[in-house]
Amino acid sequence: MTTDEKVSIQDQLSAELKDAMKKGDKARRDVIRQVLTEVRTVSSQAGVGEVTDEVYRVVIAAYIKKMSKARDEYREMGERGAEMADKLDFEIEYLSRWLPSKLGEEETLRLVRQTIEDLNVAGNPKAVGKVVGALMKTRNDLDGALVNRLTRQELGAD
Repeated sequence: MTTDEKVSIQDQLSAELKDAMKKGDKARRDVIRQVLTEVRTVSSQAGVGEVTDEVYRVVIAAYIKKMSKARDEYREMGERGAEMADKLDFEIEYLSRWLPSKLGEEETLRLVRQTIEDLNVAGNPKAVGKVVGALMKTRNDLDGALVNRLTRQELGAD
């Protein structure tokens, strides 16, 4: 393999799974197996075609979103849910390396303000959906919840 060739996410996960099994790392082994199962489920659906890194990214992003919601629910349970919340924290952090990094609040705010200006909707709280939609359709490096919050703030929709 030349230095220009990238190792696929599938190959990385396979190597990580072997390593986790060798080292007895149950947490890592379990989350990798879960992702591989979800990828198999998605890839068996009509129209998916070849399983590429993009399919893995979509599956991992959906899994992280689900686990983030579940983690928050466990956190609300206090001490009773702390162990599960910590487990999900590990999974989210571990899998995040295969997703493109998201822009921070400052950069996102700049984009929100520019989009509001481009769409000429300043001061119109009813335009939140229009602004959020315009940004989320064209960018995959944005955190949707952050975009929504900042847009509401900028348009006075709160």
